[in-house]
Amino acid sequence: MGRLTLVLGLVMAIGPLAIDMYLPALPTLATEFSVDAARVQHTLSAYLLGLAVGQLAFGPIADRYGRKPPLVGGLVVFTLASVGCLLAGTIGHFVVLRFAQALGGASGMVVIRAVIRDKFDEIQSARVLSLMMLVMGAAPILAPLAGGWLLVNGSWHWIFAFLAAYTVLCICLVALFLEETHPVHRRSATLARALAAAAPLFADRRFFGPVIVFIAPFGAFFAYLAAAPFVYIQHFGVAAENFGWYFGAGAASFITVSQVNRRMVARHGVRRVLGWGVYGLAGGATALLAFAASGLFGFAGVFIPIFVIVGSIGFIASNATSVAMAPFGERAGAASSLLGATQSAFGVAASAAVGWIGNRGPVPMATVMFACAATAFLAYALLVRKPRSSP
Repeated sequence: MGRLTLVLGLVMAIGPLAIDMYLPALPTLATEFSVDAARVQHTLSAYLLGLAVGQLAFGPIADRYGRKPPLVGGLVVFTLASVGCLLAGTIGHFVVLRFAQALGGASGMVVIRAVIRDKFDEIQSARVLSLMMLVMGAAPILAPLAGGWLLVNGSWHWIFAFLAAYTVLCICLVALFLEETHPVHRRSATLARALAAAAPLFADRRFFGPVIVFIAPFGAFFAYLAAAPFVYIQHFGVAAENFGWYFGAGAASFITVSQVNRRMVARHGVRRVLGWGVYGLAGGATALLAFAASGLFGFAGVFIPIFVIVGSIGFIASNATSVAMAPFGERAGAASSLLGATQSAFGVAASAAVGWIGNRGPVPMATVMFACAATAFLAYALLVRKPRSSP
């Protein structure tokens, strides 16, 4: 399990790397391409949209053709698009290439979840996903630091050169160490049948309830991603090379809680621990909105609630994924694709909402994050939490 978990974690880390590593460069990109902050944020929205579209496609493809071929093909596309990004001459070209990059990167997010579902039951899946967070969770800590270092000592182009090289390494690891987990006799007879199998999932409360609980916190997280460079660097005056330390602190809280989650689900059950994360998310988002609107505690009044919010997602991510996918073994690819696609689509909406409300200070970010937390809280209370047994 150790080597498999390492490989899967490294592949899943491509997603956070492709987002987090270039965050310190967003203000620089705005200057270099002579556009405003909202236009640069389109590069993040384009990436999230590409993830949504790509995941919708790769799920049924993985159910029809197996897990490994679509994964390798997608990573090749990601590599080529990364090279294109570092050569982009206009913001328009850059946005298109970020979309293409995400289309390829979506393969990893879909296939890895499907592989885990192929091999493990609900509780084991939650524990394996938590263990993987230790591997892929290092990306949000190291990526902004590395991105800031590359930006200061080179240029933003170096960031995408690194992403291309990292993905080539992942392709080699997948080719050498990942076995096919979806045998021919379990595959859909045709791609059309695989696509049709995905349609009924959203009519099933067992699926769409935990999906809402899963995607809403990530909506809050993507709103934070879109706004954090401008809130931290421009509003609060944090140096670009130091941005990664503050961003990484939140990622460290996520990793820590994810590892605590491994033990807690065995003792208390997946749904109960999931609830702990939802309550922490709601409390942190409420505090963030109050402090951001009032200006109370300044930078600490924004940073500390975000630290709590990101940490709480460590209780939510793996558990909500496990609950959503557990009943659908034969349609694991389709379930994984819908889970990831809705996550990305919600992330697009949340990050776009921050730009729509405005980019002045932390209040727009805090408002969107609070709305996402409230959505997760209501979905958990109404659709996921099991009612207490009658005496």
